[in-house]
Amino acid sequence: MFIDSHCHLDRLELDKLGMSLEQVIAAAEKRQIEHLLCVSVSLAEFDAMADLVQPFAGVSISCGEHPLHQEGTVDELQLLKLASAERVVAVGETGLDYFYSPESKATQQDAFVKHISVARQLTKPLIIHTRDARTDTIALLKSHQAENAGGVLHCFTESYEMAKAALDLGFYISISGIMTFRNAAELRDVVKKLPLDRLLIETDAPYLAPVPHRGKTNQPAYVTDVAAAIAEVKAVSITELASATTENFYRLFPLAQRRRLVA
Repeated sequence: MFIDSHCHLDRLELDKLGMSLEQVIAAAEKRQIEHLLCVSVSLAEFDAMADLVQPFAGVSISCGEHPLHQEGTVDELQLLKLASAERVVAVGETGLDYFYSPESKATQQDAFVKHISVARQLTKPLIIHTRDARTDTIALLKSHQAENAGGVLHCFTESYEMAKAALDLGFYISISGIMTFRNAAELRDVVKKLPLDRLLIETDAPYLAPVPHRGKTNQPAYVTDVAAAIAEVKAVSITELASATTENFYRLFPLAQRRRLVA
């Protein structure tokens, strides 16, 4: 069985897929995907996201504000209240993105620190987005004792040195369909070096559809294609890869109960 450890079900353009959300969930279940983590990018949209996935037993949720979705400073008390909900298994996604928004470094860093604080208070792991911010991401994790909450660097595309720094703090690394892209040779070299017991797999749907679905709207069912690509690079069977990443997911997110996708 597989797990899509990071998707955005509330951002799927179902018209483009020609599917209902129920059909998207069923397609994932048909490909032996037993659980999905639907990741929050906006506190303002959190309640709507939570309501959308409520009917599906095997869908957990996170709570946080993506660094590129901030409209101002993050209210830490609001984040704490929302992230305290029972079904919330993680805090985020949060982090730093200097590629698209270098001018908002200070605002991003302030929000990131608040997410780390909430994660520590709730003992819920962090889901971290990082791009072109290697030094600051690791520095803030260290200086604010983020290892006490744990977490994952999702959709990882950075260097092995950064991955190793995160691994040394007890964090996990999640790999998306980007590693199947033709120009991702460096990322594939990083994946070869990552320990199997600290890997997660994800789609980041509706974005970044893996080969052979490149150009289409991504969906959770395609996480098996990500798994197959990782298994090939690491020279392990897809069964071993699936088993390891599933166990890793439940170890990192213990509040995500082992439940099938449909109630």
